[in-house]
Amino acid sequence: MRTLIRNGTLVNADGRQKADLLCEDGIIRRIAPQIDEPSDRVIDAAGCYVFPGFIDTHTHLDLDLATMSTADDFASGTRAAVVGGTTTVLDFATQDRGMTMQDALEKWHDKADGKSSCNYGFHLAVSEWNDDRKAEIDRMIEQGVTSFKMYMVYPNMRVDDGMIYDALRFTEEKDCLIGVHCENFDLLNARIDELHKAGRFDPMAHAESRPDAVEAAGVSTLMKAAYLADAPAWVVHLSCEASLEEVENARGRGVEVYVETCPQYLVLDQELYNAPDAEKFIMSPPLRHAFDREALLNALKDGTVDFIGTDHCSFTMAQKATGNGDFAKVPNGGAGIQNRAEIVYTAAVKTGYIDPERMAALLSENAARIFGMYPKKGVLMEGSDADIVVFDPDAPHTISYRTNLHNCDNSPFEGMMVLGKTRDVLLGGELVVKDGELIRPNCGKFVFRNRSERPRK
Repeated sequence: MRTLIRNGTLVNADGRQKADLLCEDGIIRRIAPQIDEPSDRVIDAAGCYVFPGFIDTHTHLDLDLATMSTADDFASGTRAAVVGGTTTVLDFATQDRGMTMQDALEKWHDKADGKSSCNYGFHLAVSEWNDDRKAEIDRMIEQGVTSFKMYMVYPNMRVDDGMIYDALRFTEEKDCLIGVHCENFDLLNARIDELHKAGRFDPMAHAESRPDAVEAAGVSTLMKAAYLADAPAWVVHLSCEASLEEVENARGRGVEVYVETCPQYLVLDQELYNAPDAEKFIMSPPLRHAFDREALLNALKDGTVDFIGTDHCSFTMAQKATGNGDFAKVPNGGAGIQNRAEIVYTAAVKTGYIDPERMAALLSENAARIFGMYPKKGVLMEGSDADIVVFDPDAPHTISYRTNLHNCDNSPFEGMMVLGKTRDVLLGGELVVKDGELIRPNCGKFVFRNRSERPRK
């Protein structure tokens, strides 16, 4: 199958050009100012940006929390993802205590294989760090899993600071990355207890229990551990100015830090915890203040932030209600897998913080380089995989869970007007989304990832 994309503006992290693009057998074969070769399909991209397929670095699909599972599994979540222009998701295969990493990886393959409408890879979320887990790292690398995650919070997943330090040091020579959910566990629990004793169980107390200082304290600990280990560290879902300051200080000391943020922290406000449906905004870290949003938008511009994931972890309102009015018991997470590109375009490109090239870096190329997929993915280049997004920059519409494809009766972005939209998506050279409609589901494949390129080393 030969597909020709004509008349578009091709956008990579290092520049854009008016050019045609020809793909065949899943690969970009030719890029030129004008291509007149015979093709099975011609896509007219006049007036549109043509981006490398977007990579979502942070999703939680079909995650079992013992009492419930997330509303989206790989079938529904990846349908929503690909319609929004995401051609690869990196989900967290979770190693529960008593389980091996191999058990977790096989479990996540069972969840995803044959059910995914975009490509997928796995980070390995680790609940234990000991000699047995260390012994599995090389086997994970052999199977294309080269990044890992640890938590400073959540009793069932939490590892201590010494374990984080040792894991950073152990994986550094293997060019693997460890991401950490950074919040100070003891400060968080003390604040929850304090708020409960004061009779506070409302959603706003969620934000007050986890203020920016709680997150920044966790980031500071990770930065010091990475400094001592002389190893890279990845700060997942960074949400506030105070944490950016910790990162900038660490980089000034020579620490190799990779930073991820999420769309919700660019456009939503802490005051939403006063809304009638405030439980849908309970996520960790919580929504922040206007000055934090401004700081993050500037951090997109100046290069402090490396990539943008969604932290898509969806729950229905009935699932949220199982907290019985106690913010500390409400399932944490929100839906966003479909709307990332249009939110970033609206909030950051149209407002002048970044240009389309920087959008390509934040949503595609940087993630591909950092997570071992470049140059097969993350770039429009001859020889690269034909995962391609045709993005219409003049397609205003309103976000709603009613039109999103995720399996959830709410959206944190409900009613938000956005100014651009994914029009067409090619996955491995096959047209899977046409005019915003999914026409070929379940075409996703597992992405075997190499070791990190470590561009900040």
